[in-house]
Amino acid sequence: MTRDEFHKHFKSVGPVVLPVIHVLDTPRTLRNVREVIAAGAAGCFLINHDFEPERFLPIIRDVRARFPGLWMGVNFLGVTGRDAFPILSGLQQKGCVIDAYWADDARIDEHGENAEAREIGRVYESAGWRGMYFGGTCFKKQREVAPEHYGDAAREACAFMDVVTTSGVATGQEADLSKIRTFRQAIGHVPLALASGITPDNARAYRDVDCFMVATGINAEGNFYDIEPDRLAALMAASREIGTGDAA
Repeated sequence: MTRDEFHKHFKSVGPVVLPVIHVLDTPRTLRNVREVIAAGAAGCFLINHDFEPERFLPIIRDVRARFPGLWMGVNFLGVTGRDAFPILSGLQQKGCVIDAYWADDARIDEHGENAEAREIGRVYESAGWRGMYFGGTCFKKQREVAPEHYGDAAREACAFMDVVTTSGVATGQEADLSKIRTFRQAIGHVPLALASGITPDNARAYRDVDCFMVATGINAEGNFYDIEPDRLAALMAASREIGTGDAA
């Protein structure tokens, strides 16, 4: 997938805003999804920070049943695509189609030893699920990669995923701009997503990013779980400004 194809898919010239909803239960998740839709965001990701995937699956099915046309990705926390893709295929076979999987760790090796990433690719092909794959590369809480190897890791990642996905050092922490510049230069026309630290105030500094995957930056103050509509609206406005070239 190229950057142009990614933006055309979402009909967005600026960074695609995909709010990340930390799931607790179905009613609360549905309320947050309604905020995503009301803001005009392209879709959302659901993630299970607080419990195992088995408890997460019924909530995913409930949300899909309520919003069949919603672009919806998921993240099974700490689960690579090797285990996730067969689960997504099983959901698909039962009529619950998931549009994307985001793995915190795509198992990319900056030195080119990518046996695990290749195995994940083989599982993707055999499972029969064909959603977008957002693969965590030099990602928070994963194996640390030396900054001088960021470009190598980013280039390696391009062969194994649709959207190269990186982050700052921790949840809610801004990514160093030099890291983003290195990734952008290394991956060329491949889409780049940023999954931590984006806020309405700093978004314009990340204009080289194709996708903002954001939770704490748009949530209510001190609230890990609920979207604040005004903050999401402000981030959407910033994305439009970037897309039209109006961002300062």
